[in-house]
Amino acid sequence: MYTPKKAYFYGTGRRKSSVARVKLVPNGTGVVTINNRTLDNYFGLATLKSLVKQPLTLLGLEEKFDVVVKVQGGGFTGQAGAIRLGIARALLQADADYRSTLKKAGLLTRDSRMKERKKYGLKAARRAPQFSKR
Repeated sequence: MYTPKKAYFYGTGRRKSSVARVKLVPNGTGVVTINNRTLDNYFGLATLKSLVKQPLTLLGLEEKFDVVVKVQGGGFTGQAGAIRLGIARALLQADADYRSTLKKAGLLTRDSRMKERKKYGLKAARRAPQFSKR
């Protein structure tokens, strides 16, 4: 029995409090859509744009896939990191041979750093009230 190939490859990325759900559509033109907006429209900084495209650039697949992303939570930097991880994980679904290249570049590792919680008696996580002798 014939089973058709998947219409897209799926990957989830998380960073800080951001969650990105990434769909890679094969045979695309390299268009990156984030929350129904273009990459240039969504991220203003060039560093964030390059961060998002890093897994595709590393493998030389910028023009082979269309990327559709739904991202929520966090700020721009966290969202860019989440999208990068989501794209890398989706590429693994597309072809398992990419694993060694992506792993060497450190793109498959979830960045576990989170915001430290505020403690009682302090103004923030570590910021103490101003000290006065008198």
